[in-house]
Amino acid sequence: MGFRYYLFLKKKQGDQINAANRLWLVIAATIGAFFGSHLLGGFENPPAVFQTNHLLDYFYSNKTIVGGLLGGLICVELTKKAIHEKTASGDLFTYPLILAMIIGRLGCFSMGVHEATYGLPSSLPWAMNLGDDIPRHPVSLYEIVFLIMLWFFINVIRKKNVLQNGAMFKIFMIGYLFFRFLLDFIKPHFIFSFGLSTIQVVCLAGLIYYYRYIIAPKKLLITK
Repeated sequence: MGFRYYLFLKKKQGDQINAANRLWLVIAATIGAFFGSHLLGGFENPPAVFQTNHLLDYFYSNKTIVGGLLGGLICVELTKKAIHEKTASGDLFTYPLILAMIIGRLGCFSMGVHEATYGLPSSLPWAMNLGDDIPRHPVSLYEIVFLIMLWFFINVIRKKNVLQNGAMFKIFMIGYLFFRFLLDFIKPHFIFSFGLSTIQVVCLAGLIYYYRYIIAPKKLLITK
């Protein structure tokens, strides 16, 4: 559904990147997302990597959207250098990605504790029994609500400002990485001695990559 929405937006809005280069970038994003999601997913629990007897099966059975996003980003940027494409390419992917992630989190929520996206035990009024009779943070629902809010926020910013090409995708990445950094404090996972998880460390690395737009948001705008 996300890809069909991408094709709809591409037809409706047009594309500043020629068809051949866009095809290369879609392929790059797909490959980077696949390997990034499984690689980071495997390293969410570093001790388990060294304990498994089936390394390929272990990495294949673990995945995370943060790794998919950053893996896709890295692969796209490398491909753009290889094909000499200088135009920012992420805006067309922004809304389709959000849609796909919302649908994905509905799937995660339906799996309860049988899929590793549930939250820590909680006594809050909205805590839910996700299958183990323990009230927990419904983190998948938190993420869905956040993604919907982020979608509307980006749309409002886009309508009220003249954005640089690629700004929508940058806002999406900055917002989501910051949200996931905070969300992982209420999720059960391996934590390093300095108090952060693998996902949180990678989120911080992603935010550092976008630091110039965080400290100076006006760089995302076209100024007259």
